[in-house]
Amino acid sequence: MSFRPAKTLTLFTAAALLYAALTAPGMPGAAPASAAAVTASKPVSIAADRTTKYRVYQNNQLLYEVADLNQAKALASGFTNSHVEDIGSRRWLWDNFPRYRVYQYDVTLPQWQFATLEQAIDEASKWTYTSIRDLQGGGWVWNNYPRYRVYQGESTSESWTFMTLAQATAEAKRWSDSHIIDLNTNGWVWDNIPAERKAQLRSGPAQYQVYQGAYTQDAWAFASLEDAVREAAHWSDSTVVNVQTKATVYSNRKAYQVYQGDSLLQAFVSMDTAVDEARKWAGSRIVLDGKTIWTNKPYYQVYQLDTPIGESSTIPGALSYASAYANASIRTLDGVVIWDNIRKLQFWGWNGSSNATTIRTHASGTTGLDVDSPTFFQLADADGNLKDDSDPAVVAWLNQQRITVYPLVHNQFDAELTSKFLANPGAQAKFIEALVSRVAAIGASGINLDFESISGKDRAAYTAFVKSLADAAHARGLALSIDLPRGSVKWNHQTAYDHEKLGEIVDYIVIMAYDQYYRGSTSPGSVSGLQWTEEGIKEFLSYGIRRDKIILGIPYYVREWEIDAAGALVSNRAVLLKDIPALIAAKNATQTWDPQFNQYRVEYSENGHKFVFWLENEATVKARLGLAKQYELAGVAAWRLGYDTPELWNAMLPLK
Repeated sequence: MSFRPAKTLTLFTAAALLYAALTAPGMPGAAPASAAAVTASKPVSIAADRTTKYRVYQNNQLLYEVADLNQAKALASGFTNSHVEDIGSRRWLWDNFPRYRVYQYDVTLPQWQFATLEQAIDEASKWTYTSIRDLQGGGWVWNNYPRYRVYQGESTSESWTFMTLAQATAEAKRWSDSHIIDLNTNGWVWDNIPAERKAQLRSGPAQYQVYQGAYTQDAWAFASLEDAVREAAHWSDSTVVNVQTKATVYSNRKAYQVYQGDSLLQAFVSMDTAVDEARKWAGSRIVLDGKTIWTNKPYYQVYQLDTPIGESSTIPGALSYASAYANASIRTLDGVVIWDNIRKLQFWGWNGSSNATTIRTHASGTTGLDVDSPTFFQLADADGNLKDDSDPAVVAWLNQQRITVYPLVHNQFDAELTSKFLANPGAQAKFIEALVSRVAAIGASGINLDFESISGKDRAAYTAFVKSLADAAHARGLALSIDLPRGSVKWNHQTAYDHEKLGEIVDYIVIMAYDQYYRGSTSPGSVSGLQWTEEGIKEFLSYGIRRDKIILGIPYYVREWEIDAAGALVSNRAVLLKDIPALIAAKNATQTWDPQFNQYRVEYSENGHKFVFWLENEATVKARLGLAKQYELAGVAAWRLGYDTPELWNAMLPLK
């Protein structure tokens, strides 16, 4: 934004500051009436267009934006669960999402995902009770759930479970008086207990009681564990209890429960039988001891906000479905969001003031404001002293309203002061430490850097200063945003603002996309023609700046121009957006569409003079929001709060 120090509150335009920058010592020429008209006296080298065309994601988290597809693929290949999208269409052009996933019971790990079944089996074989799911199909394609368990008397261990009877028998033979239970039938299928020993066991006192639930009978008392087990196997959900120790030493319960949704269909002793049954039903699952160990529900679930609306066994299928809905996402059955089109424009606003009452009034008149930027700090002198007008109570109040605070810090828009400061490393270190420490201490979340009117000769020094400030801010967990004039790629290389490098350093860049025609202009025109604004967005993108870093500045004011009877420009003044309707009504002004600016030209006559301005209203604000959405920018920033009405914010909210 552009402004004088807080007490004067007069507009100090971005274009005027550019004029100062371009006419500062060492800068060629003088700025013409409009920034758009700047031309060099001789050809200049313009950097290649670096507008990003591809995005690299890990799941749904944006990692990079780049102009080259091969670079995007190379970057994405360094991450798991990554993909490359075309920015315009959001088509997936490359991904490395896994085909197979390993589970132990219902638990999986990030590293248990594989491109091939062979890789998955190699990992799963290291663990017991594991399964492999083909993510493009339902159920298992491999598992090592045991089919047989070895016992020695009542004793067993997890290491005594086996996939085959031959494996179980080989182990059991190592131990005397051992036996094997078939886990698919819970039947006693093998033992190495001699006949004499069995007879001896049966002749002793009854020590095993069979129960079906809580029911039992006298005939269900046995001296031999084998006899008790064979009896219990006849009854579903039965158990064998050692009457002396009260321990349950055998269970014939139907442990595998088949559900469709939340409805229990049937329970089974055999896992294989449960799987066979579950395959008959869409969206079914098998639950063992409260854990969902098997399901044929499609792995990719489509949501609109938090409501499930579809599903697919493939990512392309899920994408095709989800992309037809706003605020949609694709989630895996493991709860990971891998894609979404939920976009929420951030709404920022500057106060132009450090006054607590003013700031509270401004914020209270908004709806959906995300970031507030009070004018709390300034560079006091070339020695790096910080002028601090911050108010922790105001920050706390804004945070209570769920509004993030990025206090603004400016350089008094003094080129000479700033040059001396940028030539003094000690002054910069002092200033940065004081600023970052104070911002953290007052509970703010970041900094809004608004250093304007900087000499072009300080370009490298300013970039280095911003890098040092960003490093210090990030070390404290603070974000750094920076305000940059709309400018032009034709001559921006002559200014102090190295967009390409700054875009890599800071968290957000605010385009001050206003003052196309400013207080010092020699002819009337719009504060911010919509074509000029859109071209500015394109130029910022051409520097290679990530879209999710760009905030579009929008004006909440117009400039009214007074023209005498001879057509000469007499004066101009700023008119606040909230005061425009009353002005039009009072002056009986006329409105005609101006295709040059894509705005209405408003005119009226008074005392022989003509007055003209280009209309800013709800429609133009919405058009600017539309540009931010069209180019997938992070949000918009209003210069400034207090120039608006609550009704305007209510109208903006549905477009957020």
